[in-house]
Amino acid sequence: MLNLFKLEKLKIECFKNKLRAGLPHYTIEVMFNPESYSQSYSNTFQKKQGINTTGSTSSYSVSKPEELKFDLILDSSGVTEYKLFGPPVKSVYEQVQDFLKKTYYMQGATHQPAFLRIKWGPMVFDGRLQDVKITYEMFDKSGVPVRGKLDVTFTGDVKDPSGADIKNSPDLTHHRVVKGGETLPMLSNEIYGSPSYYLQLAAVNNLDHFRELQPGQELIFPPLNED
Repeated sequence: MLNLFKLEKLKIECFKNKLRAGLPHYTIEVMFNPESYSQSYSNTFQKKQGINTTGSTSSYSVSKPEELKFDLILDSSGVTEYKLFGPPVKSVYEQVQDFLKKTYYMQGATHQPAFLRIKWGPMVFDGRLQDVKITYEMFDKSGVPVRGKLDVTFTGDVKDPSGADIKNSPDLTHHRVVKGGETLPMLSNEIYGSPSYYLQLAAVNNLDHFRELQPGQELIFPPLNED
């Protein structure tokens, strides 16, 4: 029988692929729904001051990824419906490590954190875990925490109003951190759709040897057409 009074819980679905195709590898259903959540959007503009002028013009640079923030409460005191009606509740420490394993730590197959989809009511947010602050708030007689709060921030996939992913648009300035095995032609092809811009990229980034990119090195990919 359909339970019309069942409380819908916020869910975090964890995928191994960026497209989030197929079934999630893990699904986290929160113990307590957050009391609130916030979403923020931000555009970056470059201000250019002309010689012998009193004003400046703002030139659009890039749209920053959307951010989603909320708090999650973890509990192992035995007062929750999870204890009464569900499986045995793990300790708060175990719950924290389980959350970090599924959302924060690098996944073995992809060598990066999981791709997440957060769902609650009408909200569907695709992104990655950016920050998490863990606060332990209640303790038993032996000092073991029985309640904790996770202050989480997720960074979203940048999309245009139609829903298309625009993070790799050649019309935007990009900042990329080089990963192991990446080459300048490979990155040029990923950003601009062609590997042929690698010499210009080497000049923009003051690279003497474009074949010797170092993991962790930050590169700038300017727009193809600048006014």
